Amino acid sequence: MSVRIRMKKLGRRHRPFYRICAMDTRTPRDGRVLEELGTYDPMVPETDARAVLDGERINYWLSVGAQPSDKVKVLIKKYGAEGTHLEQQKAALDRLAQVRRRPEPPQVEPQADAAEAEEAAAEAPPEEAPQETAEQPAPEENSE
Repeated sequence: MSVRIRMKKLGRRHRPFYRICAMDTRTPRDGRVLEELGTYDPMVPETDARAVLDGERINYWLSVGAQPSDKVKVLIKKYGAEGTHLEQQKAALDRLAQVRRRPEPPQVEPQADAAEAEEAAAEAPPEEAPQETAEQPAPEENSE
């Protein structure tokens, strides 16, 4: 069985997303995979953050004779275990993570009237709810 490392297309129309997988050469493009080795999202605005690969597993598959496709070969060269763009990729992923973190919304201080009402409510003793002292037994049904 010959193995190729290639992209499996997911997503929808005009929103592609790819998984980089080790697959048998006879399987269709979106067919059964042997192992998923990473992802490639061409819709990410940061070019260096588009590919995320598991370099250790890719090196294993290459060592046992798997052949990467042309496009995957370029991605492995850039973002694999000994890739040429690893520092740029790390910086791009950090920038994306900061964009995703949203700042806390500013705390709006309540108006003075509302603050006085809260203080008065806190100082007043809580009203006691009526307590049920005796439980009433459930009525028995007559079976005649």
